[in-house]
Amino acid sequence: MRTSNHLIGFLNFLTFLLSIPILGGGIWLSGRANNTDCLKFLQWPLIVIGVSIMIVSLAGFAGACYRNTFLMYLYLWAMFVIIATLIGFVIFAYAVTDKGSGRPVMNRAYQEYYLQDYSGWLEERVTSRSYWSKISSCIRDSHGCNKMGRSVGGVPETADMFYLRKLNPIQSGCCKPPTACGYAFVNETYWGQQGGEVVAADPDCARWSNNQEQLCYSCDSCRAGVLASLKKSWRKVSVINIVILILLVIAYVVACAAFRHDKRMDNDEAFGETRMEKTQPSRIHF
Repeated sequence: MRTSNHLIGFLNFLTFLLSIPILGGGIWLSGRANNTDCLKFLQWPLIVIGVSIMIVSLAGFAGACYRNTFLMYLYLWAMFVIIATLIGFVIFAYAVTDKGSGRPVMNRAYQEYYLQDYSGWLEERVTSRSYWSKISSCIRDSHGCNKMGRSVGGVPETADMFYLRKLNPIQSGCCKPPTACGYAFVNETYWGQQGGEVVAADPDCARWSNNQEQLCYSCDSCRAGVLASLKKSWRKVSVINIVILILLVIAYVVACAAFRHDKRMDNDEAFGETRMEKTQPSRIHF
């Protein structure tokens, strides 16, 4: 086997290894879709891309080992499509998570989230009635809010201790009322009214319920918390994808160069000799 075939085989093995983090990112998003973010369609593009890279890499590796030109062409064209798709996915992920972030709250370590800070395709998808009914049910069934309870020395945490906690977006948006509502802390998921009445312009104040099956699952702050959580998850995966994408492009360019060199050798072309030069009569060597 020629050196170029060894190189192509090594690059295919490398791309096979690079597919593992992409597939792992999709599986990680899938786990969060079942337990945290509760949006179940976002992980599938990554899983499909990761599995496709694995299959194509194996085909390219077999083509390099057995010098099968068809498999090598299949590898190069398929990998080009996969790289273009991955580029599109990374751009899409950044575009749909471009807007929105948490707002700091005075005398609180956690941030709060407002739906008006978000817009675009992902916001419309999450807030649509059909999707939100599934998402809110998923959040409720994951019992994430019930797991917020803490105690110190067997004594439940006080309000001051709770205010110093760094809550994740879903805990902040779905498991407690907005701070502007003026509710008094009783425990992590039970809040009382100060002075017997709550007066605030935020519609979420009326949506909050101490019923542990309702809490703030119908609040706009909960929808915003889900969007913020999705943004964090997608950005983490996208950073990994960008690094993998750069390595895939480098490996693809080197593989193309090695394959072209191998084709020249098959056509008995000298290294660096152009086809225009080959059209001229050459000396006959005995």
